[in-house]
Amino acid sequence: MKKMLMLGVALMASPSAAAQVMPLDEAATNFGARQTYWAADISPSGNQLAILTAGEGTKTYVQVYDLESGENRVVLQGDGKEHEIDWCRFGSEAALICRMAGESKLSSGLLVDWSRLAAISLDGSYSPTMLGQRASRYDSQIRQFDGQILDWLPKENAVLMAREYVPEQGKIGTRLSRTKSGLGVDRIDLSKVDRGQVESPEDAVSSYMTDGQGNVRIRRIPDIDSNGRLTNIVRFDYRRQGSNKWEDLLTFDSSANGFYPIAVDAKTNSVYGLEPLNGREALYRMSLDGSMTKTLVAKNDRVDIGGVVRLGRGLEIIGYGYSDERDHIVYFDPKYEKLQAALGKALPHAPIVDFRGASADGNILLLSASSDANPGELYVLNQTTKEMSPLMQLRPQFQGQPQSSVKPVTYKSRDGADIPAYVTMPKGHDGKPIGAIVMPHGGPSSRDYWGFDWLSQFFAARGYAVIQPNYRGSQGYGEDFQNGNGFQGWRTAVTDIEDAARYLIAEGIADADRIAIVGWSYGGYAALLGAAEAPDLYKAAVAIAPVTDLGQLVDDARGFSNEALVKEMIGRGDQQTAGSPLRRIGDIKAPVLLVHGDMDTNVRIRHSDKMADALKGAGKEVQYLRYEDLDHQLGSSSARMEMLKAADRLLSKTIGQ
Repeated sequence: MKKMLMLGVALMASPSAAAQVMPLDEAATNFGARQTYWAADISPSGNQLAILTAGEGTKTYVQVYDLESGENRVVLQGDGKEHEIDWCRFGSEAALICRMAGESKLSSGLLVDWSRLAAISLDGSYSPTMLGQRASRYDSQIRQFDGQILDWLPKENAVLMAREYVPEQGKIGTRLSRTKSGLGVDRIDLSKVDRGQVESPEDAVSSYMTDGQGNVRIRRIPDIDSNGRLTNIVRFDYRRQGSNKWEDLLTFDSSANGFYPIAVDAKTNSVYGLEPLNGREALYRMSLDGSMTKTLVAKNDRVDIGGVVRLGRGLEIIGYGYSDERDHIVYFDPKYEKLQAALGKALPHAPIVDFRGASADGNILLLSASSDANPGELYVLNQTTKEMSPLMQLRPQFQGQPQSSVKPVTYKSRDGADIPAYVTMPKGHDGKPIGAIVMPHGGPSSRDYWGFDWLSQFFAARGYAVIQPNYRGSQGYGEDFQNGNGFQGWRTAVTDIEDAARYLIAEGIADADRIAIVGWSYGGYAALLGAAEAPDLYKAAVAIAPVTDLGQLVDDARGFSNEALVKEMIGRGDQQTAGSPLRRIGDIKAPVLLVHGDMDTNVRIRHSDKMADALKGAGKEVQYLRYEDLDHQLGSSSARMEMLKAADRLLSKTIGQ
């Protein structure tokens, strides 16, 4: 960890020679294992690194490294069952703030997500301390989330936290019953975990935005109908610099488009936001001085602008990003453009370079560098000396072993639309048609990106071609391309996905009789619906945590504040019935593998339970891997390894050699 490398020196070897198909046990172990390191952060001084590390089973450890001595210690662990650790960041040089999350089943049987924030003292001055309001048996409502960190103020040894307040009821014989309700903002001194209120809690407010300097500048107030359900409308209020008075900023209607605030910039006294321009999301800046002057910052004629880039805690916004075939960052300051160019020369085989954090003065940067065939490595860069130190491989089992390359392609849909996609080929492919997998992404409004993907890399390592289509319904390509969403526009999405298979066949990549479809979440839904829509094309379908019944998806939202929005997203009538794999059992010919965790709050496990029963009842070939205590991500290495082996056995039988 002490070894320093100068910018301009290549840090990775050239790709190795063509390799044979990886044995199944080795491939399942290597690709099914959880990523070894993730969620890294650097301390305000730049001398310490905090990182999450995969432990045995579902355990996760929080490790803190001294970058000068190389010493490290574990300061916290999560079992992955009672709770998971999502991330940890330095609140100060001597304290971490970590987010723990999990799923709980209520007495009613309802499964809900929850999360909590905790401060971890690194010098032993206090025990791990929850930052949110302490739960009480008299709480008047379920406490799912206790809040979020708005601002990191390392120079003040403090943070600003949006804090959820839940009043008590039914508490008899005392005047100490809590009455505050809603979302407020507290300033928390991390030396003793002392709290001071900055904004009184209000029930109407759903979130706040600060300027990175400890000043609350914007609040978000969603519209609620008479039944307590969210509508499409959100109001934003703002404060001028140095003022405590809230003023109207704008009202956003998601059905009518408009400016949506995403980040406040103290340097320019403005708020950045996204707003459609010629069918694409463009980046604008709106003044917060009362004039509401709005300036176009960036647009792209092909894709949406994705958002802004901030260097580190409280530091200025330095650019914006967008993604076409690959990710791009455009910097406002030429010095970062020069830095990016220098990093490109130093890391020619790892062109995806991301800033993961910075010291308080911005001089020490934490970077990750990766590519399509390289899962990535962490580096620390000193901007003064131009020296860069490699820290660790994120997936050490692949060190020095580049995986399959990923090629961006574009194919024509049957109605003439251009559909972007990524194709991963097995190493050493001889050019002959082979078994191929169509792998639609989740969503319903997401997209795939160029880079390392463990699932597609597993299938490529086993000798299959993989195509990942960004079908219509995918985000990032403009409003028309998004086509509402993948549920409303399922007919278009499913045919675009099917046309990805036709493209592989036409290009001579895939054998027409050896095509399978694999997907996770919405991708699992698309895999099952695709098997019903094109029963003679797909010879096997693997659906991980899939939606199987659109009507059930609507029922799953009943009683939640987003119930009306989910109904609008899904659609009604025949749209619902014909678009539900559970209602299309008779159309499915291909054998099916279903995989689901029973603590999944994204897609309830009843979707797979009912699908498995219906397929078995109809005499269809189906295997069902049903995992206890796992959520939507199946965060267990052993479960993922078993899933990969089961998928490979199905593919070997149906589209393999």
